[in-house]
Amino acid sequence: MKSMNLIRKFALGAALGLAVAVAPVAANAGVFISVGFAPPALPVYTQPICPGDGYLWNPGYWAYGPEGYYWVPGVWVQPPSVGVLWTPGYWGWGGSAFIFHEGYWGPHVGFYGGISYGFGFGGVGFSGGEWRGGRFAYNTAYTNVNTTVIHNTYINRTTINNTTINNSHTSFNGGNGGISARPTAQEAQFEHENHVAPTSAQMSHVQAAHAEPGNFAKANGGHPQMAAIQRPGAMNTAVPARGATVNQRAANQQQRVGQGLQSGQMNARETRNVEGREASINRQTANDRAANGGRLTPQEHQQVNQRQNNVSRSINQDKHNAATQPKAAPRQQARPAEKPHR
Repeated sequence: MKSMNLIRKFALGAALGLAVAVAPVAANAGVFISVGFAPPALPVYTQPICPGDGYLWNPGYWAYGPEGYYWVPGVWVQPPSVGVLWTPGYWGWGGSAFIFHEGYWGPHVGFYGGISYGFGFGGVGFSGGEWRGGRFAYNTAYTNVNTTVIHNTYINRTTINNTTINNSHTSFNGGNGGISARPTAQEAQFEHENHVAPTSAQMSHVQAAHAEPGNFAKANGGHPQMAAIQRPGAMNTAVPARGATVNQRAANQQQRVGQGLQSGQMNARETRNVEGREASINRQTANDRAANGGRLTPQEHQQVNQRQNNVSRSINQDKHNAATQPKAAPRQQARPAEKPHR
């Protein structure tokens, strides 16, 4: 599929509910979404462990919808065929707006704006692994792989030109404050290879990310709680962004509960259950801090995060099960009592 079908891509944008402006299409280019302001910085997070042999890492990125920028968590996915690698999408300044260039599968990793997405995507190429015959070999210097289960691994720390590495977590190329990288001669050559569009699992992952209110920058201030997940369809088992505080997570989950109750997706019993568990977590946090001079130890922080992950999972299940509650009707203002007739 040397030239991707623009109609299919525009339909994809419509299916995701995106307000898009389609820019001129270059050879082998992907979906174009035009936005007048830059996306937030990339969050720092821990990569979840690889779920099994053959999965390849897709780094998280900021997508755009009618409600603004929203975070699409990093995820392990299965490639469409043996031998292909993922080139991440990226935002680039187009002279009058920021334009999103969709990621794609191909024999080599092409230009992705010089953005350092981490975990092998350092701005140029990919250092997280390589195909060896019909199997993918993981470079454990950059990827989180259980070597007791997956044995086709190696360790090689590749040195990348520091001028192309995104040390500030900038999420876009060009423009004011953007990465100044341009395609290398080799990356320009890779542009002419056969490219394969994102898989249906990847598309569903984007849709699921868009459906989660907490992923939007206007709700999380550019610091998404759901920074990465292990595989598509597991949005409720997200890995929180590094630096996200316990209070931020609690506030985010309270917001999700409120949204679920208002929309009718959560009923009163489910809400009471979740809020009771949140109150218990808050008490545990307060007690731990009181015993440690106002701070949480790393172990205590991990325990609280685990409990919050469990609550997050319950909220997701409650919002998608059959138990619902009718939306509350607006309250009628009481009419003043009429004076008796004389």
